[in-house]
Amino acid sequence: MRVLYFDCSCGAGGDMIVGALLDAGADFDSLRKALLSLPVSGFDVSAARVVKHGITATQFSVNIEHGHDHPSRHLEDILEIIGQGDLPREVKDAAAATFQRIAECEAKIHGTDIEEVHFHEVGAVDSIADIVGAHFVMNELRVMRVFSSPLNLGSGTVRTAHGIMPVPVPATVSLLGNAQAYGSGVEGELLTPTGAALITEWASGYGPMPRMRVERIGYGSGTRDIPDRSNVLRAIIGETVEVLPETETIVVIEANIDDMNPELLPPLIADLIAKGARDAFLTPILGKKGRPAHVVTVLCDEEKLPELLPHVFFGSTTFGVRIRTDRRICLEREWRQVKTPWGRVRVKVGRFQGQITCLSPEFEDCRNVAEERNVSVLAVYELAHAAAVKGEFEDA
Repeated sequence: MRVLYFDCSCGAGGDMIVGALLDAGADFDSLRKALLSLPVSGFDVSAARVVKHGITATQFSVNIEHGHDHPSRHLEDILEIIGQGDLPREVKDAAAATFQRIAECEAKIHGTDIEEVHFHEVGAVDSIADIVGAHFVMNELRVMRVFSSPLNLGSGTVRTAHGIMPVPVPATVSLLGNAQAYGSGVEGELLTPTGAALITEWASGYGPMPRMRVERIGYGSGTRDIPDRSNVLRAIIGETVEVLPETETIVVIEANIDDMNPELLPPLIADLIAKGARDAFLTPILGKKGRPAHVVTVLCDEEKLPELLPHVFFGSTTFGVRIRTDRRICLEREWRQVKTPWGRVRVKVGRFQGQITCLSPEFEDCRNVAEERNVSVLAVYELAHAAAVKGEFEDA
């Protein structure tokens, strides 16, 4: 699978994204022809080679003709412009979706309707060229999946059309969604709203570069010069070499407990699961001095960690916990339903690389049916499992 990884250690802007993808092999002449097909006059685009702290990069620029009238536009105007361009359908749809998302964020921030959001003057031309251009070159490179490093936001303040605002500006924060981001000691805005909109729209994961055979590397230059680093966005394109299915990150919380009434441990586990843990369980161990003890283990998503930690401390006698991040591979799962002589039972179906590897009748369903029909749980379970093995799913 062909993948693209964005190294956003110096943030990202729309021009940097286009520059990086041009540097990685997209054709500038095709891009320029596509952008100039838009019914917007008074601008041109260029791509120049520049050097930023020893790194040669491509600087994509939108050049506005001085004295040319650039009216303030609303979302409807911009969507009409995109629709009239000589662009592939998928590029039009993607660019329109990006502008729609930006407009929704701006409307929410300013407490107005989406139809009333203004894309101010010359900035609208820059945004149109950057967003349409980014989707055009991305489409040309035929990348199947995009990953990104955590997004460097910068720090300090920046002057906007609405006055001086803190970094990151409200629009950028709103567009981040579930992306991983951080503020750095670099003064100024490193991640622009346009950059945030594009990266978060494309990226399916954030973190270290995935395992790949590198084919192309591109550097897109920002306009600023930063004293101690190269102000560039790096795009790395290659073929994945991972033979295992995609892994996911899971946070593991552990605590050894040897001085707690064992009757109180099951309620702790139940409480943690009710509060959003993926799983929680007890493991009997022998602790120091041969004392019987238990390891409390909690599996959770990273965002659930602040919520679950207090429940471990308030619900147990532990003085400390261990926290680590693991990678895990999970089967593709779905729920199906089978019919037994006594009633219907749900079955969890697990697949590995598309092949069924696990069929697990839902125990509570089996127990409920057994109690209603006065038969053993084992009988219901076995017939439900047999029906699933034969593929006798009612919803097939």
